[in-house]
Amino acid sequence: MKILVHSADIQDRDGAKLVLSGIKKRFPKLRKIWADGGYAGKLEEWCKTQERISLEIVRKTKEKGFQLLPKRWIVERTFGWLLPARRLSKDYELSDKTAESWLAMRMVVILTNRLI
Repeated sequence: MKILVHSADIQDRDGAKLVLSGIKKRFPKLRKIWADGGYAGKLEEWCKTQERISLEIVRKTKEKGFQLLPKRWIVERTFGWLLPARRLSKDYELSDKTAESWLAMRMVVILTNRLI
């Protein structure tokens, strides 16, 4: 939907605002976004007021051991799709835009393979 690579000194929840700004204009039917606990807090209210989108936090359980978290598999599956592209396994790029381009190219390959 949208790719944004930024420097590591930006917190994930602050970077999420950069990604989500104006997303409702591109995808007017978008109603809900799932995120992990690192995005909890002010971002939830920002999404509700600025973008009119519901941000649902998928929280870890307090139980010990492996726990299947609802909707978390969607994110993990997407990372699994990206990893066969060796170039994405490490940060080789000097420019954020180059990294974004490589991610976009990999997603094109994934979506093209679905058509075949």
